Amino acid sequence: MQPNKLPHCFSKCRIPAPLFVLEIWKACFTGLIESPEGTEELKWTAFTFLKVRSVSKVRTYPADFMEDVNVAFQYLLKLTPLLDKADQRCNCDCLGMLLQECNKLGLLSDINTTSLTSKRTEDREFAPRLKTAENANIQPNPGLILRAEPTVTNILKTVDADHSKSPEGLLGVLGHMLSGKSLDLLLAAAAATGKLKSFARKFIKLNEFPKHISGEGSKSASVRALLFDISFLMLCHVVQTYGSEVILSDPSPSGETPFFETWLQTCMPEEGKTLNPDHPCFRPEPGKVESLVTLLNNSPEMKLVQVKWHEICLSTPAAILEVLNAWENGVLSVEAVQKITDNIKGKVCSMAICAVAWLVAHVRMLGRDEREKPQTMIRQLVTPLYGENTLQFYNERVIIMSSIMEHMCADVFQQTAATLRPPVEGQEPIPYRNLLPAKEPIHKALSMQFQAVLRKGWVDSRALHLFESLLNMGGVFWFTNNLIKELLKETRQEWANRVVELLYSIFCLDTQQITLTLLGTILPNLLTDSAHWQSLADPPGKALAKLSVWCALSSYSSHHKGSFSARQRKRQREDIEDYNSLFPLDDTQPSKLMRLLSSNEDEPAALSSPGDRSMSSSLSASQLHTVNMRDPLNRVLANLFLLISSILGSKMAGPHTQFVQSFMEECVDCLEQGSRGSILQFMPFTMVSELVKLPALAKPKVVLAITDLTLPLGRRVAAKAISAL
Repeated sequence: MQPNKLPHCFSKCRIPAPLFVLEIWKACFTGLIESPEGTEELKWTAFTFLKVRSVSKVRTYPADFMEDVNVAFQYLLKLTPLLDKADQRCNCDCLGMLLQECNKLGLLSDINTTSLTSKRTEDREFAPRLKTAENANIQPNPGLILRAEPTVTNILKTVDADHSKSPEGLLGVLGHMLSGKSLDLLLAAAAATGKLKSFARKFIKLNEFPKHISGEGSKSASVRALLFDISFLMLCHVVQTYGSEVILSDPSPSGETPFFETWLQTCMPEEGKTLNPDHPCFRPEPGKVESLVTLLNNSPEMKLVQVKWHEICLSTPAAILEVLNAWENGVLSVEAVQKITDNIKGKVCSMAICAVAWLVAHVRMLGRDEREKPQTMIRQLVTPLYGENTLQFYNERVIIMSSIMEHMCADVFQQTAATLRPPVEGQEPIPYRNLLPAKEPIHKALSMQFQAVLRKGWVDSRALHLFESLLNMGGVFWFTNNLIKELLKETRQEWANRVVELLYSIFCLDTQQITLTLLGTILPNLLTDSAHWQSLADPPGKALAKLSVWCALSSYSSHHKGSFSARQRKRQREDIEDYNSLFPLDDTQPSKLMRLLSSNEDEPAALSSPGDRSMSSSLSASQLHTVNMRDPLNRVLANLFLLISSILGSKMAGPHTQFVQSFMEECVDCLEQGSRGSILQFMPFTMVSELVKLPALAKPKVVLAITDLTLPLGRRVAAKAISAL
């Protein structure tokens, strides 16, 4: 093999192909070891053992790529502890199975496969024993995933067939998919092989099938209800496991928006999405709502014949609101409400999901003291109803229903440390999303997790998922403010620097919005309120200055390149202030913040006394370059530098002025010489004369770096400042 000859796909990044492949395998095995049990573990398993098939379909790699793969596996064999740990976690020979797959796909020759397998077999003789009495009968996930892949193809063909005449035949297939962890296995296999969107699209089509009602008896009505319910449950599970983009990224081929897509967009709670409980989607025709309430209240069970389940699901939230109002006004007893919720979940689980979706949106809008009865209704709906007169596959359906509901309402229960299910003796409480402690308020969960990360020194994948859940639950301001408080607690220099590095990595969850909150709200609050000044003393103050500059530079750079992750694009901005009202677009008038910060030269008192100075008197390079000041980030940066200028010009010293000095020193340290894209372009030119009074910045090199020499005014300001040194 020629080590300097790279495959075409790696030539641009200059990474030798064997090392590139090695890093992929290392990441896969690390994912297998670290991933939490359940869907995440299956995702990593499917990616590791099935995604490799997509590589085999690429025909652009050179002939010696097989040798590159062989060399990568030889390197991987040296990482014995990693392989042993993966084998213990999966209860099988992971590398052996991966070698066999690569051999089947033509990525490894028979000779190399035999040689590598033999070496691994020798190493495994000294590895810990895999099977114990407890897990000997448990089938390893890699084997299950490999068997699930052809099953996905068969199911897609089955669902695609015409079942209009005898839909009963399809129920057996769907029922098998619901048993155990079959659905998660099939979805993971479909996702790893690129068939998940096709899978979802076909089940959306299946969900539309029960709309068409002809003369039907009780048996056909039951089949139609089950087809609607199972397809609805599966689609909800897909959305919660893989994201709504799987369904919404491709428009419906027919041109007409299917029911589930409409319901998903307007009614289904998701991470980072806030619903309006008064939205018209929750308010169908009053007549349909009244008839549904009457049916739920007076009938011993839901009827099935001639029922339009799409309309029932859309009417359920309004019916729940009527029941809740009646209960809160004393018209209904708790027993009567329990009977109604039993009716809702007794036959078709999708009704209960629609009810909980609205209740979650409703609870979000209530104070803590008003949540008791809506949360009680959620608990009643989440608890399975075990009886004889239920439809087929009820036990299987209700397990998925409960999982979907728990995911929907986890954050609203977590906010007040309320329990979703009554505790069972001898069992630990079910943790929300398998991440958050069930009995801890979210501010405690955030503090405890951050302290754990700080002691560990790095953020693992589990902690990152937990932080993202907390960010979605509490909102950007709450999340950022509480983590900044953790930083300001740290009085040891070494640990304060470690906190900065950790927070900078955590803030990458949503750099743009966190930066807007940090620079536009949190820092101004700390700098203008004398009660907070002491918290800005070194070392935490200097650490906060460093973190603020890093976030500002990173956010400004990525913002103007337009690089946003899918999660950042979809996350709601409900708790970010209206920056255009806080910082008005008319630069001839002082902004709200500027009026707050302005002070007369002769009044060294606090920074918050009103004055006559306007933004136009503190001209910056960004204004001369006509930077778009309608952009929230540009507005925040401009006003932050006005605040810093005001502090430097005041005659009151303290920890806040020390913070400003640290902030500017960090800006200079991070500055790229002559870069017009620097955040320092938002600095008023009048600040230069104040900055050179600081010993650390009183250097000609610094003056030339922080002023825009492409502008005549910038050159004059720089010359005046240098002459004064």
